[in-house]
Amino acid sequence: MADTKREIERKYESDDAALPDLTRVRGVASVRDRGVTHLDATYHDTADLRLAASCVTLRRRTGGADAGWHLKFPVAPGVRDEIRAPLSDTLPDELAALIRSRVRDRDVRPVVRLRSDRDVRHLLDDQDRLLAEVSVDTVHAERLTGEGGEARWTEIEVELADDGDPDFLDKVEKRLRKAGVRPSASASKLARALAETEPGTASASTSSAQKGAPGTPPATAPEAAPRHKHRPRPDGTPVTVGDHVLAYVRAQRDALVELDPAVRQDVPDAVHRMRVATRRLRSTFRSFRSVLDRTVTDPVSADLKWLATELGADRDQEVLAERLTQALGRLPADQVNGPVAERLAAWSEARHHGAHHQLLAVLDSRRHLRLLDTLDALLADPPLRKKAAARPDKALAKAVAKDFGKLSRLVEHALELPPGTERDTALHEARKKTKRTRYAAETAAPALGGPAEEAVRDMKALQGLLGDHQDSVMARRTLRELAAVAHAAGESDFTYGVLHAGEAHRARAAEEALPEAWRSISREFPF
Repeated sequence: MADTKREIERKYESDDAALPDLTRVRGVASVRDRGVTHLDATYHDTADLRLAASCVTLRRRTGGADAGWHLKFPVAPGVRDEIRAPLSDTLPDELAALIRSRVRDRDVRPVVRLRSDRDVRHLLDDQDRLLAEVSVDTVHAERLTGEGGEARWTEIEVELADDGDPDFLDKVEKRLRKAGVRPSASASKLARALAETEPGTASASTSSAQKGAPGTPPATAPEAAPRHKHRPRPDGTPVTVGDHVLAYVRAQRDALVELDPAVRQDVPDAVHRMRVATRRLRSTFRSFRSVLDRTVTDPVSADLKWLATELGADRDQEVLAERLTQALGRLPADQVNGPVAERLAAWSEARHHGAHHQLLAVLDSRRHLRLLDTLDALLADPPLRKKAAARPDKALAKAVAKDFGKLSRLVEHALELPPGTERDTALHEARKKTKRTRYAAETAAPALGGPAEEAVRDMKALQGLLGDHQDSVMARRTLRELAAVAHAAGESDFTYGVLHAGEAHRARAAEEALPEAWRSISREFPF
C-alpha cells in the first residue's frame, strides 16, 4: 500500500565537500552524526523521458530506512510529494496508474542508476527534536540506455523535518552561503545525471532537464514549434490572437495531465478542477472558431464533453452532499426527526464510491488516453485559421463581446418566464453561457488586462448566483428521492421537507437577486 509524504528540501554544491559548523544556525542546539548509508536507486522513464520533462521522478531504491518504490511529483520550487510503495521487482500497479496521464501507453524502463554514499547529520533543537536532516551525498550516475556514460559528483542536501517550519531552511542556507556553499544548478539528482551522462554532453549546464523551477515544466514531452507565421517571442510572450488562444489551451491540457494523479487519489476538489479544465477547453474551441479550425476541434470537443460528463457524476454528488450536510447542521434539533444524518452519509458514501470507481476506469480508458494524445498533437501542429495571425486586442475583445451577447439573450429570456421548471432550465442554460463568457475573458486577460479581468469578475459573480440556483434545483430533486426512501423504510420524512423548503427559499432569493445583478453587469460590462 502506497503512502504519501510532503518533502521540502534544498540542494547545494561546493568546491569543498566539508560542511561548516551548523550549530551556528539559529535554533540548532546540536548536530548528531547519523553515519553513512549506501543507497542504490534505479530511475525509470519512457524512451523519450516524459516523466523527466515534467520533473516527475520514479525510482526503485534499496538501502536506507525507506527502501522501495518512490514516485515524486513537483508541488513548488523545493517542494515535492513523494508517494512510496513497498520494494518489489516490478513497478506497483498503483504507481503505474499515477503516471499514466504522462506516459500513456508507452513502456517505462530503467534509464539511470544512481549509487550514493550518504553521510547524514541531524540538526536538533534544545529539546532534542529534529529540525532538518543534512546529508553529503557522493554520487555515481550511470546511464542505462543508448551509449550514455557515467558521472560523479558530490552534493549537499538539506531536508526539513516533518511539520517543520520552512523558514528554518533559510537560516541553514544563510550559514551555508557564508561558508561558500551555493545552491545546486540542478533541480534534482536525476536532472544532473541525465545531463552529464547524455552521449556527447560534457556539461550539465546545457541540459534542458535542469532548466526552470520544479513545478513549472511542460506536462508532456516537448512539443514541436507551432507551424504558423507569427510565433511567441523568445521569452514566450504571445504575439497574435492565435498565440493567446493556444497558450490558454496549453494551460488546460497541462491541468488535465497534472490533475490526473490527484483525481485517482481522491484529493478534495481535484475532480472539480479537472472538470473545469475540460469545460475551459470546450469553451475555448467554441468561442474562437475563427482562430482554430472547427473541423479539427469539434471531434476533440465531443471527447471533452464525454469526459466532463464522467467527471460530473462524482463532482455533482460531492457538491450536493456537502450542501445538504451543511443545511442539516444548521437546523434546530427539534426539526431533525429520524436518522437523517446517517441516511445522508450512507447515500453520499455509496454514490461517491460507485462514481469514483467508474471514474478510475474512465481515466484508464483508451478513449481518454487518446484524447490526451490528440491535445498534444493539436498543440504541436495547431489548426490555425488565417485570422489567428491578427492582432490580439480587437480579435479577443470581439470574441468576448460575442459570447456576452449570447448570454444577454439567455438571461433576458429566463427573466421573462414565470417561476417553474421552464425558468429553471433557462437559468441553467444561462449559467453555462456565463462560464463560456468567463473563459473567453480569461483567454483575453493577458492581452487586454483590466477590462478582461473586470469581465472575469463579473462572470464569476453571475456564475455564483446562477450556480446557487441550479444547486438548489438539484438538491430539491435529491431530497424528494431521499424522503421517498425514508418513508418506505418507515422513517419520518419531516426533516427532508424542511430542507426542501429551505432550498426552495434559496432558489427564490437567487431569482429575486438576479434582475438587479444583471442590470448592473450589463450596464457596465467592458465589452
